[in-house]
Amino acid sequence: MKTLKSYLILNLQVAVVLSAIVGFFFLQPLHSKDEVQKWTSANSDPRILGWMQGSPPPSEKLIGQPDSNYFSFPKLRWTVCHFRELLPTKQVSRGLGVPIPLKKDLDDRIDEVVFTLWGSEETMTWKDSLAANFTDGILVMHKGTIVYERYFAALEEDGKHGAMSMTKSITGLLAEILVVEGKLDDSAKVSEIVPELASSAFGDATVRQVMDMTTGLKYSEDYSDPNADVWIYNAAANPLPKPPDYEGPRSYYEYLQTVQKQGRHGDAFAYKTINTDTLGWILAKITGQDLTKLLSDRIWRQIGAEQDAYMTVDSIGTPFAGGGLSAGLRDLGRIGQLMLNKGALNGEQIFPQEVVDNIRKGANKKAFAKAGYNTLAGGSYRSMWWVLHNEHEAYAARGVHGQTIYIDPTAEMVIVRFASHYQAKNGYIDPTSLPAYQAVAEYLMSKH
Repeated sequence: MKTLKSYLILNLQVAVVLSAIVGFFFLQPLHSKDEVQKWTSANSDPRILGWMQGSPPPSEKLIGQPDSNYFSFPKLRWTVCHFRELLPTKQVSRGLGVPIPLKKDLDDRIDEVVFTLWGSEETMTWKDSLAANFTDGILVMHKGTIVYERYFAALEEDGKHGAMSMTKSITGLLAEILVVEGKLDDSAKVSEIVPELASSAFGDATVRQVMDMTTGLKYSEDYSDPNADVWIYNAAANPLPKPPDYEGPRSYYEYLQTVQKQGRHGDAFAYKTINTDTLGWILAKITGQDLTKLLSDRIWRQIGAEQDAYMTVDSIGTPFAGGGLSAGLRDLGRIGQLMLNKGALNGEQIFPQEVVDNIRKGANKKAFAKAGYNTLAGGSYRSMWWVLHNEHEAYAARGVHGQTIYIDPTAEMVIVRFASHYQAKNGYIDPTSLPAYQAVAEYLMSKH
């Protein structure tokens, strides 16, 4: 255990960035309240600060290994667009076909859409909300047409950005496709598919309980506790070489086999990324493909994507199912439109309509309520998608620091946002973001 603690201390910042990628919420702020208040979207722009500018950049403007502090703010505003320069990755291929362009009819009046912040009488314009939430890229699609598109900070039009925990929703989507196609039994016990997990907490959980994160797991994410499970998990996930005398788990798969049970499966929703990594293992067992190949074959090659995506991996090359995806803004717009169209895109039915129907209906609201998400009260979590159950029947993929694919079936609208907010937890920005999305939806509906 002494060796493990020493290893964690030596690689603490690597563990921090990995924890952020997979979607955990920091319990300790990266900076003091006074310090973060000085930052704005403008003065934290990597281009203004000069991060990684020049050939070579000045030493004080370098971001990278071996310092491993690349996820501290404001460096993270550059990092979220450059993960593959810092960590090993695998490609999600779009294939060799010609990209299918998206229709575009931009409406600059969206900038002036006004909304009221939740819990306040303060109003804000859509344009101002983008800066307030440290937006890196924003895309609004209405009835399949791009009506709004902007890029900021380190994100260029042809760049890729970390999707963070939106990766979970893509993993959940692949699982739901296999369930509807009859290739994956969501009532089966995990141990029936992954025998290696038989003696772990996941062994007697059903696939559905993993997909909806209602497993009972003894797993602590208390970052203030150096002995918390999250640090052991991050040490296992760390793709950097382990010390010769390191004795802990060396991969996602090795760690997952050590997780013990706490409580009963099915009783309550609890957002724990290790569920998604387990689901990734289940998918690999069922299909004989790792997640990057499965995602490429079933989705990326089918949607007319314009760019390959990529995923971070652990030391044995296992893709990070819980948060390792980086992709282009418009390609995630294609994913959102695919969901809005119930599995259809570019005149092709890529997967059955029932897949989206199952996700949209949501899951157990009472189980979800036990998690205490104040900004998502009345919601649920189904197949790793956040279902709002609001008047527009919206649902979303969400990731730390402000990532979202927001789908509003009533308004026939898809919003994709990349961001690098200094606060990891989306609850800090929901009071601005969610009413902003609703206001744009109402504007688009009134316009058409």
